[in-house]
Amino acid sequence: MNLTGVKTVLPAVAMTVVSMVLTLAVVVMWLGTAMPWMVALVVGLGIDGGWLATLAYERRLAAQGDHSTPVTAVGWGFGVVATGVLVAHALTAETNAGAWLAVAWLPIAAKALWLVHGLWERTALTAEALDAIQGIQQEARDEAAVARARLRAEAATEETRLTAVTQAGARVAAVQAETAKTLSRAWSTLESAREGKETGRALTSVTTPVTPGVTPGVTPRWELPLWGPVEPVSALALENGPALTDDALDALVDQIRHSQTPALTYREMATRFRTSGHSASEVRLRAAWKRVEAA
Repeated sequence: MNLTGVKTVLPAVAMTVVSMVLTLAVVVMWLGTAMPWMVALVVGLGIDGGWLATLAYERRLAAQGDHSTPVTAVGWGFGVVATGVLVAHALTAETNAGAWLAVAWLPIAAKALWLVHGLWERTALTAEALDAIQGIQQEARDEAAVARARLRAEAATEETRLTAVTQAGARVAAVQAETAKTLSRAWSTLESAREGKETGRALTSVTTPVTPGVTPGVTPRWELPLWGPVEPVSALALENGPALTDDALDALVDQIRHSQTPALTYREMATRFRTSGHSASEVRLRAAWKRVEAA
């Protein structure tokens, strides 16, 4: 029995001894006036002896890991009888009735302490088991603390990353908005110039396709520039041979354009035109493209 077991059994033993002494004394004092004191002593010893015998039997069964309900009931019966004797003596005593009544609960209290000690014995663990349990609990607390710290660090990192991404997105959006405003103002100025009477004449003197109604069959094209990857165009090859005629240029442009299905765009056609070694100015090549497209 370790130190904790001693702490639980000593109060039960002490209270049992006090209860037996009080019970014997009360029986001898109470019944001694009505019968010989030797008979009263035997009655008191019988009550205490029966209580002690049942208690010893209960302890032996508990040591074997067993339990007997009848023995427990008999033990509680002796405790109730001892308590009843003390209460009856206190109620019939002419002097100090309150003091006797105050100690009348000791037999029941002693039985309760033995019950507590039995519960401790059934749930007691060895020192090795207690050390193992404490180690497991400490390990669980350590893992929980590490997990909480990791989660807090990840949350702080994610918050920092989201803040940086948000700020960068805001800056990009601001630049895009400013660029859109600039382009809008520029195209508004160009549209005003195209629609103006005097500016239209000036543009006509520079290039006729930009003014509506000047060149028959030609529709002016005012489109926003395309922002994206641009395919490199090979430099114009300088040849000493004669330049292509308009009909030959148109036939060559039409042939290159329809060399693939669907038909090539102007940029793709121009790239293949110059890659194949042909030479023509950009103005003539675009004019040929328009003629072929219109046809």
